[in-house]
Amino acid sequence: MIDNMGMYQGYSVEGSAELKVTKDNKGVEMNACPTAQPMMCPPIYECPQERCVHRQIIHEVPHVQPINTRIINHHIYKHTYTPCYTCTEENEVCNVNACGPSFM
Repeated sequence: MIDNMGMYQGYSVEGSAELKVTKDNKGVEMNACPTAQPMMCPPIYECPQERCVHRQIIHEVPHVQPINTRIINHHIYKHTYTPCYTCTEENEVCNVNACGPSFM
């Protein structure tokens, strides 16, 4: 499709035609959008650009960690040895009979 108005004179929308510059009757070259008289030109569509914005978002996540203190009492019994000496004494009695058997 060829647009014959303003800046697109001699251009197709796809941009495959060449620019055509013509001369008016006075020998002055005229472009597609003359600067002698102010007139509105159609907009020129440029190739789109992409901006990449990196953002850092901080999320605060509270963590609850219960801590229990456990006290363990170790009871250690140390046994000591203390000897307790005793002394016993026994008496044995033995009867000796000097007489004959008739005495009993």
